[in-house]
Amino acid sequence: MSTQAAATASVSWRDYYELCKPNVVLLMLLTSVIGMFMAVPGMVPLRVLILGNLGIALCAASAAAVNHLVDRRIDLIMARTKNRPIATGRLPTRNAALFAGVLGVAGMAVLLIYINALTAWLTLASLLGYAVVYTLFLKRATPQNIVIGGIAGAAPPLLGWTAVTGEIHGHALLLVLIIFVWTPPHFWALAIHRRDDYAKVDIPMLPVTHGIGYTKLHTLLYTLLLFVVTLLPFATGMSGPLYLLGAVCLGAGFIYWAIVLIRGQNPKAPMATFKYSIVYLMALFIVMLLDHYLYPAVTVFEVRQ
Repeated sequence: MSTQAAATASVSWRDYYELCKPNVVLLMLLTSVIGMFMAVPGMVPLRVLILGNLGIALCAASAAAVNHLVDRRIDLIMARTKNRPIATGRLPTRNAALFAGVLGVAGMAVLLIYINALTAWLTLASLLGYAVVYTLFLKRATPQNIVIGGIAGAAPPLLGWTAVTGEIHGHALLLVLIIFVWTPPHFWALAIHRRDDYAKVDIPMLPVTHGIGYTKLHTLLYTLLLFVVTLLPFATGMSGPLYLLGAVCLGAGFIYWAIVLIRGQNPKAPMATFKYSIVYLMALFIVMLLDHYLYPAVTVFEVRQ
């Protein structure tokens, strides 16, 4: 049996599952679902809730698979990614490319047929933004890669909103802004921890090109900016006092870890900050959703009136 045939024979469904970056997709779906609920004062139609998020998830998984394909050579060198299925050869590139294509086409079909064209095209733009603009170009071109490319990963709450309403609203863009500003401090904390890996593969992440101290400072500055941005839903009447309390407490925790990071006395601070940032985003959006229904006087429906 040839090497390629042997590799193909040993492919597991878990390899395809890993190709989809399920943890990342689930976090995106959480923000998409909450974008849907924030768009209406009551219940999201079940068909939109299920099929809308299915289409978004399929497209996000397709983009993740393309990322595995494009980065397969550098993945093999980096400690964090060296066991990925394409990098190790467990999953042939042809299979992965076909899988990514099927997922993307299926996701677009679901959105076009069952949801609406606006959501479908915005989702496609997000897919191409991550899989092509960020992965193929920005990631290797500039230390601001994660800042510029972050807009693609920030789109899910907007996609959820448009899936329900069929229109782009300022409040939906505010949700996008929160994730957009959250992305740099979230990812830079990980990049500090993995600086040597990125240096080995010549990826110009900020800690590689400008140093760890510079990156820590900008992580703190973006965290402070994020704190201000997360107050805007309350300031605009989109959310109420429960959200404000949650945003302040969660933001204070993020600032705390950014300060611990910049002081440099805790060697575990980069990964602790990275892990906190994930919990932070999940908790912030969950509190926003709870506030939306506990304080129904402050709703998008009433704002439109």
